[in-house]
Amino acid sequence: MHLANFSVSVTIPTLKRASCGRTRWFDYKSGQDVIRADNRSTNRIRQMRKTLLFCAVSIVLFLAGCAGEKPRLKTELPPTGKVVPLPGELPKSYVVNGERYYPLPDAAGYVESGKASWYGHPFHGRRTSSGEIYDMHGITAAHKTLPLHTVVKVTNLSNGKHIILPINDRGPFIKGRIIDLSYAAAREIDMIGPGVTDVSVVALAKEVGRIQEKDGTKPILESQDFQTGEFTIQVGSFEIRENAVRLADRLKVVYKEVNISPYVDGKNRNLHRVHVSLSRTLEEARATQKQLEEMGFKDAFVLRN
Repeated sequence: MHLANFSVSVTIPTLKRASCGRTRWFDYKSGQDVIRADNRSTNRIRQMRKTLLFCAVSIVLFLAGCAGEKPRLKTELPPTGKVVPLPGELPKSYVVNGERYYPLPDAAGYVESGKASWYGHPFHGRRTSSGEIYDMHGITAAHKTLPLHTVVKVTNLSNGKHIILPINDRGPFIKGRIIDLSYAAAREIDMIGPGVTDVSVVALAKEVGRIQEKDGTKPILESQDFQTGEFTIQVGSFEIRENAVRLADRLKVVYKEVNISPYVDGKNRNLHRVHVSLSRTLEEARATQKQLEEMGFKDAFVLRN
């Protein structure tokens, strides 16, 4: 046997490397990776995907079943951000300038009782806090803390007469009085003679749509927030500015926010009102008012800016 003609044939196996859904091989003969389909691996992945999809659909169907069978509601306007009256008999509604208004549910409403006064000259023709010109012969009112343009029902508790009107001004700037009616509004409920009368004030909300329920349609009411905003406390009011400045300087030792605001009252006097604190909620403002009262400022009261 001639060794020169002797040859040995050796088969070197290729090595397999794992790859998702495929098999990667290294071919020693060619020195390159070779990718081949691995049917078993691909089938396993497909089966896993089917199983996961089935589980997801099952969970969704289960949660939908747990939600209960609530009736579908058809709305003219989406109820998001609106107030729908509580179930039961609807409260009496009132129509003002073609718009229908309802008393708000207790949880979202505003009701108070106290003394009401009215104002006419010399405020007639002046600009109100809302920017409108005050007309003593129009049906409007001033309030310390309700948002401007809130519509309210005011009832004279001595005779039961009521009137519906919007708030377009700030006041009355006297502690112990909750609302100032225009001359015409006061005349409607017979409080011109007495001047100051016990009343109840109920905030109303405008109907902005209807919602279909099992027992018929119910109104969707415009939501309002009476509890948040920007509030301050009026501590005093002075004809002489220097007196207002002295009080403000004393209060600056305790409070960060103190300012002096000019005002012309019903007797055409130029007054200087001292305002203290700046609160974001009515509750916080009333707590500050109580603190000031305990410090001796008995005439302090809350105002919405």
